[in-house]
Amino acid sequence: MTQVKASTGVGAATAAAANYNQELRRVLTFKDLLIYGMVFMVPIAPMGVYGIVSQQSFGMVPLVYLVGIIAMVFTAFSYSRMSREFPIAGSVYSYVQRGLNPHIGFLAGWMILVDYILAPSLLYAFSGLWLNSLVPSVPAFVWVLLFIILNTIINGRGVQLAAKTNFILLGIEVLALFIFIGFAVKFVFMDGLGAGGFSMAPLFQAEHVNLGFIATATSIAVLSFLGFDGISTLSEETQDPQKTVGRATIAALVILGLIFMAQTYLAALVHPQYTNLDPDMGFFDIAKEAGGSFLYYTLIIVNVLAVGVANALAAQSAISRILYSMSRDKLLPGSSFLGKIHPNYKTPFNATVFVGALSVIAANVLSIETIIKFVNFGALTSFMLLNLTVFVYFYLKKKERGTRGFFQYVVFPLIGFGVIAYVWSGFDKMTFIVGFSWLAIGVVIGAIKSKGYKEVPAALKDL
Repeated sequence: MTQVKASTGVGAATAAAANYNQELRRVLTFKDLLIYGMVFMVPIAPMGVYGIVSQQSFGMVPLVYLVGIIAMVFTAFSYSRMSREFPIAGSVYSYVQRGLNPHIGFLAGWMILVDYILAPSLLYAFSGLWLNSLVPSVPAFVWVLLFIILNTIINGRGVQLAAKTNFILLGIEVLALFIFIGFAVKFVFMDGLGAGGFSMAPLFQAEHVNLGFIATATSIAVLSFLGFDGISTLSEETQDPQKTVGRATIAALVILGLIFMAQTYLAALVHPQYTNLDPDMGFFDIAKEAGGSFLYYTLIIVNVLAVGVANALAAQSAISRILYSMSRDKLLPGSSFLGKIHPNYKTPFNATVFVGALSVIAANVLSIETIIKFVNFGALTSFMLLNLTVFVYFYLKKKERGTRGFFQYVVFPLIGFGVIAYVWSGFDKMTFIVGFSWLAIGVVIGAIKSKGYKEVPAALKDL
């Protein structure tokens, strides 16, 4: 077993138990992780998709997000259980690797890689397009480059700086949200406009709620909550990760879901006629209706900051930790470079810079549609493997049975698996082609690195 470089109580013991050196700096608290998770999922995320979701759900957007909370909480429980058992960096890669099988764990990590590697590129591309529409004289590429440089510097210099930045950006998003709520409440309840008061229509319409609606809502909502799992990538930089990571994961999911419901309910009251909304700018048009041009432009600018800086910052942080985790196991090309920790900042600096450079290329070479297909396929495939791992590891291997064990390790993870599998099965043909092509590359690389899937990483040999 390797020796722990830095003895830091529980943190050092955790690293030692996993056969790893404690190289990252353990400074994050529950509050830091909660803020990180909220920033990753973006409290104002519904604003960008409200128009299209409203039309697909007969105006019942709040109900869609309630379905999302219920659907994703089972997968969140699975993350919580695995983070207590294996409180180390790597997220689903480490969990499946140790709980199910080292080689399947590599493939799970490979699939989540494409999600996290391309997620920042997608966010930068959106932000560049939005800002270019506001300031046409500045090309979208310039905005993308500025965002990438800024986020790479923040992430590279330390997790504490990133945590402080997340706190500030979350504050800006929440402030903008409160401003919208203030204008919406005045518009509806004081001026008597829009719906003129409370309405059940955005929450439940019996004639439209059926199995088909629930299926559609689940597909929309699951993809809206991607990112909550990123909290687990910070396990080796967290104080008391066995307790903190799981609680923060579930709390972030539930709190953000309730925030999503509140803002979309008010939007529906301001503008009940969902059929005439612009699919892309629906929420912003509603904001202009309630608060004029001031609110319209304020929300657009804050959304750019939320996506291009806050969300992308969190995504880049998550993927650099996964790259670091897989590289210290010598499972990726260039592992000796990607697995290095900066001697002063105690961050996976090389991996962070690599993700920044890759984002520059991907954001300007790949289409947004292609990136979305990669991200969705990679995330949901790894989620299914994670839920399966909880069942196999706790119920079959550790034999944690009884009534409680049956619900925690059979019912809950299999519901989580079923929900994700249903959404996964609905992908179009091109998404499957793109996704399985990426998986095939991973199978080849895994075979090479493990000498035909016969060898496992050194840290797992005596576990």
